[in-house]
Amino acid sequence: MASSCSRTCLQYLLHLAHDNLDFRLPSPFWCLNSLTEEDVRSVMARSVCAKSAFELWGRGRTHSELRTSLLNYSPEKMSPYVHKESTYRINVYTFNKTLLFADRIKKIDALEYLPFEGTVSLKSPQHIFCLLEDYGTDPNNIPEHPNYVYFGRWIADGQRELIRSHSVKSRHFIGNTSMDAGLSFIMTNHAKVKENDLVFDPFVGTGSLLVACSHFGAYVCGTDIDYNTIHGKGRSSRKNQKWRGPDENIRANLRQYGTQKMYVDVMVSDASKPVWRNAALFDAIITDPPYGIRESTRKTGSHKDIAKAPDGSYADSHVPVSQAYNLSDIFADLLHFSAQHLVVGGRLVYWLPVYRPEYCEEMIPHHACLQLVSNCEQTLSSHTSRRLITMEKIKEPKELDGLAGAPDPRCSPYHGHNAFREKYFSGLNKRSSKEDTRADVDGK
Repeated sequence: MASSCSRTCLQYLLHLAHDNLDFRLPSPFWCLNSLTEEDVRSVMARSVCAKSAFELWGRGRTHSELRTSLLNYSPEKMSPYVHKESTYRINVYTFNKTLLFADRIKKIDALEYLPFEGTVSLKSPQHIFCLLEDYGTDPNNIPEHPNYVYFGRWIADGQRELIRSHSVKSRHFIGNTSMDAGLSFIMTNHAKVKENDLVFDPFVGTGSLLVACSHFGAYVCGTDIDYNTIHGKGRSSRKNQKWRGPDENIRANLRQYGTQKMYVDVMVSDASKPVWRNAALFDAIITDPPYGIRESTRKTGSHKDIAKAPDGSYADSHVPVSQAYNLSDIFADLLHFSAQHLVVGGRLVYWLPVYRPEYCEEMIPHHACLQLVSNCEQTLSSHTSRRLITMEKIKEPKELDGLAGAPDPRCSPYHGHNAFREKYFSGLNKRSSKEDTRADVDGK
């Protein structure tokens, strides 16, 4: 491989994993310009949303257009990979259609006009080339001929294997709401987690996000209000298993993947109460707060007739009780905590549940010290979704910033979503009612 080509900005083709993305693209192939090969390899070393990356040599709507495009490609850029001493292999990839082996061979033979002078090696080639055909995205209407065809040199594969190897199905310790492995790695990438970072999850649960962060060399810690979850006790979430085993805990999960040395600790703590010293401690805060659907939203408090001391503390004899924790309060506290304890440039990544008919951009919680970086949607149903919010700390907080970051929930645009649980199940009930009515009509 010529080093001069690696330093040159070329055009690349990215094969996206369409099942994990909601880009609204008409095709799973994405052309990128003005990148070096090192740039592409660094992205693919982290991405779980991309399958493969190629240096694009030619493309067209038909194989005839592809031929013209390839013949116009620079011979100087081709020459390092097609000379006599090289070995190569050509693969044929199709999207939304399966080709017979004989048809694949025919398509490879049709590329005889390319100036390959090296030797074919199917097992260990120096260079791999790929013919990619796009047959659209409708599995019920597959065209006879591809909508678009590409040809290029394979650069690197993405990290899709991490989704399989870290699947929750094979994980030692899981709960009712353990985060999907693919989404966990996506959140880790949004937070720009890197080696030797310190990452914190204030709603750690069974530690799925800690597993993903530790894979990339970050030290991880977390808190949760649920004593049984933190200590791996109580009823199991696995089918045909009544109680959790003696070694079902977050540390065991990291041990399973060989990253136990990155485990700092987890502890039982209420996210609404300050337990950390007032300092910037964390490089990233990544979390999935409870929405009140499968996990309750709880905090500790007291009965109304027990008054707090002027400093906000209770008497020594006070026994805390569980109270409801409104979603608007959860996110106001989360942003305030992040502004206090993230380093400048550190990122907060979290999921925000929304009722889609009422959603607008103004509902995103804000803080004067945190800048919104991205806002992505994952649809949960026809009427609900959750937004993956990424924010970056841009300055240290002042007293005024703290007040701006924790407004009265009644004045917050997100306040209406405190009833997310009721709206979520209301939508399910409406759908069930429509199905029952349709069944009655069909039965008449």
